[in-house]
Amino acid sequence: SYSHFMEVTNDNDCSWVKDLIPRTNIKTLHSNEDCEWLVIGAGYTGLSAARKLGQLYPNQKIILIDAQLAGEGASSRNSGFLVDTTLNDGFTSNKELKSYKKKADIYELGVDVVKKFINEHQVDCEWNECGKYFASSKLEDNKILKNFSNLLTQLGYENNLLTSNELSKKLGTNFYNVAIYTKGGILLHPGKLVRAMIDVLPNNVYLYENSCLLKWSKNKDIITCNFKNGKIYTKKIIFATNGFLKSLGIKSNYNFPITLTASMTRPLTDKEFKFIGEPKEWGVLPIRPMGATIRMTKDRRILIRNTAEIHNPFKMSQSDLYKRSIKQKIGIKKRFPQLPDNIIQSTWSGIVSRTRNSSQIFEKINNNIFAAGCYNGSGIGVGTLFGEQIALMASNNQTNEISVIKQRKKPNRLPPQPFLNVGIYTRLAYERFKARSET
Repeated sequence: SYSHFMEVTNDNDCSWVKDLIPRTNIKTLHSNEDCEWLVIGAGYTGLSAARKLGQLYPNQKIILIDAQLAGEGASSRNSGFLVDTTLNDGFTSNKELKSYKKKADIYELGVDVVKKFINEHQVDCEWNECGKYFASSKLEDNKILKNFSNLLTQLGYENNLLTSNELSKKLGTNFYNVAIYTKGGILLHPGKLVRAMIDVLPNNVYLYENSCLLKWSKNKDIITCNFKNGKIYTKKIIFATNGFLKSLGIKSNYNFPITLTASMTRPLTDKEFKFIGEPKEWGVLPIRPMGATIRMTKDRRILIRNTAEIHNPFKMSQSDLYKRSIKQKIGIKKRFPQLPDNIIQSTWSGIVSRTRNSSQIFEKINNNIFAAGCYNGSGIGVGTLFGEQIALMASNNQTNEISVIKQRKKPNRLPPQPFLNVGIYTRLAYERFKARSET
């Protein structure tokens, strides 16, 4: 039996969520229910798992449940990068060609599955195949980029090294001195994508929201899940709670949550936009793990994400958010000194899940229990992929995608507490120090 009693409380100031029309038909669990399948967590992974199960078993009852509103956790709170390649995963830079290739193969399948979804359902999520930049203000980071460029070229990924001159033309800021552009990345509106996944759930999927799992236990072939106002009895369960897998006792020695905060500006005026050279939409990822992620959106808003920390993953107070937003204002000013001070419109927090060697969790825990998550910050594509594939694996289907996923390195076991937090804290502090000019 496993219990946890923390309610997730999200701030309600995420720009991507605020862009959407609020949903109306929200149901909370208020009775006891029986089902064949229960999916815990309604982000990209859980929505994709439930959608796939609904197609596979049109006559079975499938329940999808979330502690908060569906899709309004990490799925809407990220920077909207659907990645084909990554340079660093926060904790390890992957020097090994073979394992990098395995990881990139998973990203590629992730891009394909999202593409298929938006084509099939004619989704408008501001999809833009404009690629992405890994950039730094430090000239010495050119060495890292040259190695990375070689790696990408060996694996057949189109990429270009860019000088500061080319960069300032493309981005509208003189801040960056070196960068690599990779062609395969996609920028999108994460709130609109996840909302589309909620809208197309099959009829036999029952969605309950604002219903936090308090305790679960397995007895023979039935799993009992206790919620505040009811219980669910299920034959099979899929845990798709990403940053909250650990708090539900799933693979808890292998993954841990990290809290990120982001801010988004109001749209730039014509005059401001002209002043920075009217750049097309772009996205920059940092070369140093703790540097800033920055985006210029289609509608001329600037998004910045430049904090990552160990923090209570269930809640961040308004005053804490405000402190982070000051750091973000400084980050924007560094890059765009000509823009006014009071330009930030909203600030929010979100959770990523990490493993020690930046590998994902995709696992049959026993015949009735399955888990998928821990995307190390690349959850849009990989989460969508893993949701569909964990549903197939739980149904005893074998697919090419499952074989590719199983090729990856398995997550390493974490050290026990308190060493774990001390280790993460020290590592983050070290990365933060190294990237101090890049935030």
